[in-house]
Amino acid sequence: MDIVIPLFDDFEPLDAIGPYEILAYVPGATVRFVTAEPGLVRDVLGSLPVHVPTGYAEVERCDVLLIPGGGSFQAMVADADFLDWVRAIHTGTRFTTSVCTGSLVLGAAGLLKGLTATTHWDAAADLESYGAVYTPERVVRHDRVITSAGVSSGIDMAVRLAALLTDDVTAQAIQLYTEYDPQPPFDSGSVAKASAEVLERARALG
Repeated sequence: MDIVIPLFDDFEPLDAIGPYEILAYVPGATVRFVTAEPGLVRDVLGSLPVHVPTGYAEVERCDVLLIPGGGSFQAMVADADFLDWVRAIHTGTRFTTSVCTGSLVLGAAGLLKGLTATTHWDAAADLESYGAVYTPERVVRHDRVITSAGVSSGIDMAVRLAALLTDDVTAQAIQLYTEYDPQPPFDSGSVAKASAEVLERARALG
């Protein structure tokens, strides 16, 4: 089972590493990172450069395509060859997925037209500009296409995807092994729950 995650400069670390941590435990799965030009790819926070040895053009098919977000989406949607590649790969995947603003890449590739989809809350209007209908749900599935909301929701999506690729017990075992049992100290993890002051501070972070 071949799982491919494209990384471009300014990717959001947890968008990629969270799902990677879950999906790498799927029995028989291999997770590969690809990029435009092989070499070091920098994350948006600046301290986690990743050496990616494979160019996306070298990959002709995969079982799962997972596109992370962060500032990297801007380079992805501006790369016509990459969008062509996404469309071509999608024709043969079992699942085509995204985390955070990675859904904007699926939108730019024309894969979300008319579909309900999710993304980071601050990118809802951008998502809808590609013909999708934004929903604040953490994970949204339409057959082979699965989108997840901002950053940490990629872990939720990956656990659900692990179940689809294997079975519920295996996915639960991976969840247990990684001890994914969120108990956040504050209840401000969505726009619906956050105060106006917290929302304003969060916008300043981006």
